[in-house]
Amino acid sequence: MSKIEKFEDLICWQKARELIKDIYNLSEPNNFRKDYSLIDQIRRASVSVMLNISEGFALRTNKEFKRHLFIAHGSIAEVQSVLYIAEDLKYIDNETFKKYYEKCNEISKIISGLIKSIN
Repeated sequence: MSKIEKFEDLICWQKARELIKDIYNLSEPNNFRKDYSLIDQIRRASVSVMLNISEGFALRTNKEFKRHLFIAHGSIAEVQSVLYIAEDLKYIDNETFKKYYEKCNEISKIISGLIKSIN
């Protein structure tokens, strides 16, 4: 297996980048009924995933990378929790909830695998 030289090569970072676009589109005020605090929360949490992956990688130590991956993993759970709120408030339907929840789950599994591989 080749060594990853830049954070952009990390699959979890690539998928987190895609998630941000998805979340921004999903959380348009029309979809979220102008619930600006919830819109801000889900957007900040999704951005946090990508930023923590890249920041941890750039620090060039396994300890710091792992720490930032744990933070990114927590941010994914935050996005998932906001999706529950959005569904409960009828901002999104169940099908939409499942679609985005599963995207988060995929990223969560990739991050977890990466954490386990850093030892």
